[in-house]
Amino acid sequence: MYPLYLYDLSEHYGLVPGHTPNGHGIYESSDEYRTLQDQYEVQSIWWEKPNCLYPFLIRVDGIPAGFALIATPPYCSKGIDYFVNEFFLLRPFRGKGIAEKAAAQIFTQFKGSWELFTNPAGANGRGQAFWRKALSSYTNGKYEETRGSTFNGDMVIFRFRN
Repeated sequence: MYPLYLYDLSEHYGLVPGHTPNGHGIYESSDEYRTLQDQYEVQSIWWEKPNCLYPFLIRVDGIPAGFALIATPPYCSKGIDYFVNEFFLLRPFRGKGIAEKAAAQIFTQFKGSWELFTNPAGANGRGQAFWRKALSSYTNGKYEETRGSTFNGDMVIFRFRN
């Protein structure tokens, strides 16, 4: 599913280097990634650091429908306990409340200070609206939204504590 996630992100960024396919058709910034297998090897860190990095597979009726990648220190900003590194739901499952329910289940599993980023581009209006709705529902409106510079560039930044 990760290649589909990167493909979806490319819609928000447009023809920006790092968000277009490399010379081999893989959504990575380097031509060193020649196959999807090469790309998968980069993601293996999520299974190599238990109690620090948490990969989740979102299932609907037993079918893989999406994923979430949750990081803890040292893979978070200072003062943050949990970071939503990636969150993705396949298109056929969107708009049905599945992603919001999955996010709430993950948030409830880990207590502390949370942070997540999303692209501020107008093309990502749906993603921004999703996080505002999901976080407002989960926190009863007690979350912070700012826009600023992150390790991933200019982003909409959401923070809350549970």
